[in-house]
Amino acid sequence: MTAELITHYQLVEDHGFAETRLNQTNQQRCFFTKRAYKQGEEIASFGSGSISSRPTYLTVQTGTNKHITLQPSYLQYINHSCEPNCFFDTTTMKLVALTPIAAGEELGFFYPSTEWEMQQPFRCFCGTPSCIGEVRGASFLNREQVTKYRFTDYITQRLTRKARKKVA
Repeated sequence: MTAELITHYQLVEDHGFAETRLNQTNQQRCFFTKRAYKQGEEIASFGSGSISSRPTYLTVQTGTNKHITLQPSYLQYINHSCEPNCFFDTTTMKLVALTPIAAGEELGFFYPSTEWEMQQPFRCFCGTPSCIGEVRGASFLNREQVTKYRFTDYITQRLTRKARKKVA
């Protein structure tokens, strides 16, 4: 019999439709839905708090030199996933379900979907077949990886320009 790693979570804050929880194993905050969502369904609306010209650990890129903090701020606890179930659409300012999401499921989005070059790259250890390994931003993805994900309009434009330069 092998021992399984059991993760214990502590409720940090209840937001009505979702909860911020603390993973007591690694002390990371996570965001869990309290209800089910259908693919394409809006999970939440968001706005921009502060706007800066440079990325930070907590910003989402919306333009060449435009990085916003999310409002409501608890959305910052939606962590990276190489197999995301939600997406920050920065054109409509809606968080939408990419897949059917069950009540009680942790929400995760693909960080490069909103970031061209991340301020704090990191190694992903999710272990999924689609794991990209080093999470650095959309500019570092290969052609095959790009075809597997949804990107914001801004990142899509940058990827298109990059692909045209390679062809020229």
